[in-house]
Amino acid sequence: MEDVVSGLDSFSVETGLTEDEISHFLVLRARAAGLTFCGCAHAVYLCNLVHSLRCIIKSHTANRESVASGENDPLCVGILGMGHMGKQLLQSILEMTPIKPSHIKVSTRRPESAVDFVQMGVECFFDNRRLAAWADVLFLCCLPCHLSKVCPDLHSHLSKHCLVYSFISAVPVTRLTTLLGHDFILKPQYSFVDCDNADVWLSCTHLTTALTHPLLIEASCPVTMSASAPSHDCRAYGGVTLFPDGLRWSEVKLQRLFRIVGVASCRR
Repeated sequence: MEDVVSGLDSFSVETGLTEDEISHFLVLRARAAGLTFCGCAHAVYLCNLVHSLRCIIKSHTANRESVASGENDPLCVGILGMGHMGKQLLQSILEMTPIKPSHIKVSTRRPESAVDFVQMGVECFFDNRRLAAWADVLFLCCLPCHLSKVCPDLHSHLSKHCLVYSFISAVPVTRLTTLLGHDFILKPQYSFVDCDNADVWLSCTHLTTALTHPLLIEASCPVTMSASAPSHDCRAYGGVTLFPDGLRWSEVKLQRLFRIVGVASCRR
């Protein structure tokens, strides 16, 4: 569809704003871009790592061709919610991981909004229970206000080995554990601090391209995203911090990773 307002400056968001207001607006844009980038980057890294380790484990019993294709026991990735975060995450997984579209399923209230992904081979439907029972890794990308309807659907349908990776803001892991009746949950908690280097995220005009940018990769590294660093010192991470501390986050992620891989090994 053609953008009918393309080139019409009077329709831009910045029109009518003072320089000070534009400055605050750019901070908000940088914050949104930085949080989205880091969320997708860490999720993509997890998917790649789990996929690789599962292939290594299977290499002891399978031939090289089947291991490379991942056909024997593919990693099943589910995404619940197709809003902005869900679409960005799905696009990132499709372009930045070896996981095939046929091994990704999406549950959304509006499956028609994901028609482009369906054409690529991703199955989209509105059945949260079906998604929960199928997925090895389930990404929650819905709004907090939808939890009252989503959690009853997922409760008692999640397999014990399914890792629930939550992007839902303002809902701690302890609360999710209670609502889902499931304790295998990973939830990054990001914070944004305005600083001179925060505008590095404004270059994220195309997320999957940005995921290959060395400077942005360094800025999103969990080890450098120290929540204990002074608020004025954000040279290493562009203003985005990660809770718990980056090293602790990496430790928690590895623990979850070993649990997924361990279950895959036992199921052989």
